[in-house]
Amino acid sequence: MQIGFAVPQYGVFADPDFIRQAAVDLEAMGYHSLWAGDRVLVPLEPSDRYPGGDGEIPSAFRTFFDPLAALTLAAVGTRDVRLGTSALNALWQPPVVLARALASLDLLSHGRLDVGIGLGWLRDEYAAAGVPWRGRGQRLEETLDLMEAAWSEKVVEHDGPLWRVPPSHVDLKPFQHPRPPILLAGFTPAALERVGRRADGWLGAAMPPAYLTSLWEVALRAAERAGRDPSALRMVVRVNPEITRAPAPAERVPRAGTVRQIGDYVLSLAELGAHETFVDVQPTASSREEFLDVAHDLVEVLRAG
Repeated sequence: MQIGFAVPQYGVFADPDFIRQAAVDLEAMGYHSLWAGDRVLVPLEPSDRYPGGDGEIPSAFRTFFDPLAALTLAAVGTRDVRLGTSALNALWQPPVVLARALASLDLLSHGRLDVGIGLGWLRDEYAAAGVPWRGRGQRLEETLDLMEAAWSEKVVEHDGPLWRVPPSHVDLKPFQHPRPPILLAGFTPAALERVGRRADGWLGAAMPPAYLTSLWEVALRAAERAGRDPSALRMVVRVNPEITRAPAPAERVPRAGTVRQIGDYVLSLAELGAHETFVDVQPTASSREEFLDVAHDLVEVLRAG
């Protein structure tokens, strides 16, 4: 199982110099991948509760560096580490514009990009972006169709319910052929069915083992029905822990725990079928020094097994 870390990006870590230097440091520590998320605002009176913790949106989200800009900074100073979005809210941008931005980042990084896409959970962000909340699944399907065409077709042409592209040359293609890997987030049967039917993998999150494996089985069965190889799908699991000094009660892990406890949980995910796990400590780390110390200590714990 591969191990990644969230690139510094929000709250006190939303600083371009630190993003670039931390990416270099994280690669030197031995992390396989760096991941960036996507938020645009924190409403004073949110339309929806945050899907983690106590339901309150973390205050660190008020300052959020653009995910593709953060990964560009990470790419400039690194050589081998993979760069992923978890998850990019792809519906906030026209597909042809987003396809160009992602192809550019894949070229800049010499083929190190994993495109992780989600639908988000906050209706206020859709309203601010001018995108309808309803019909998100259909919008995502057409977005994927159009991006894949832009990345692989010699002449791009599209006439769908939401977008029309006349026969056109779009010659900027990604470094990876035929395209960067696409990973889809989501926790409903429809979302996991879409993963199996047309994605390269699933962006999951820390949850009870039985629930995690049951969702993964939905994706695997959908891949079989679509005539695809289920064994080719990747499961990538995000862990957002509160790092504590004293051991946390077992029932609080992985929401909270010492570096040792979180490391043990991460290792246990391999037994559940996870191919990759990454950890994000930005909501609870109070300083740049703590951010890097936790990253260092965690990778040492994982190496020790």
